[in-house]
Amino acid sequence: MATAILVDGAFFLRRFKHCFPDHNKENPESVAEGLRMLAYWHLVQRIGATEVNEQRARHMLLDESRQFYRLFFYDCPPLEKRMHTPVGRRSKDFGKSPEARFRRQLHREILKLRKVALRLGRLNETSKWRLTESATQRLITEPRSFEPTDDDFEIDTKQKGVDMRLGLDVASLAFKQQVDQIVIVAADADFVPAAKLARREGIDVVLDRMGEHRAAIDLLEHVDALRDCFMPRPPFES
Repeated sequence: MATAILVDGAFFLRRFKHCFPDHNKENPESVAEGLRMLAYWHLVQRIGATEVNEQRARHMLLDESRQFYRLFFYDCPPLEKRMHTPVGRRSKDFGKSPEARFRRQLHREILKLRKVALRLGRLNETSKWRLTESATQRLITEPRSFEPTDDDFEIDTKQKGVDMRLGLDVASLAFKQQVDQIVIVAADADFVPAAKLARREGIDVVLDRMGEHRAAIDLLEHVDALRDCFMPRPPFES
């Protein structure tokens, strides 16, 4: 049987620098390569590291191994709407922001990878401005002198359909008996139903928190093992 790896894209990007300090988190190609290395690392943990100590062997292991079913990457397209800033009322086109360009290029790079499926949800259309954490703290400590500027606000967006798509993929993998192990790279309680379903069908469920120790307690209770990927340098590189 085989291993499938299911990655919460937003979580992966947030924790990327922690697990891949030698990679450039602002370079889509570098991040996509980190995703490949994450899959490779988990596969090696399962089958052992013998005779896979070369760069060429690493790629062959992912591309051709029957023990690696597929990596699923769950994310959303970037925010494309135009909005006015809350204080200065200046028009801002989020579709032309560096974050949007990065996300679009990252999705293109991910689609180039072998045995990777990109699953895209959508962003809530009712996105609003909210105070940043630092601005909120200033408001709490010095409410009378607090005078917000546009820099004190960030856009509040919520993903829709990501956990549903992950749940459907888990159900398909389990009921069709396509894998006997699923690695979930996430830390959110939204993925508890998927983990419970997989375990009920006899699948070994492994959780990779990417070093995030504040993972939801409910999620920790419904997995068979923890395996946090931390890669300060490429595997087997001296």
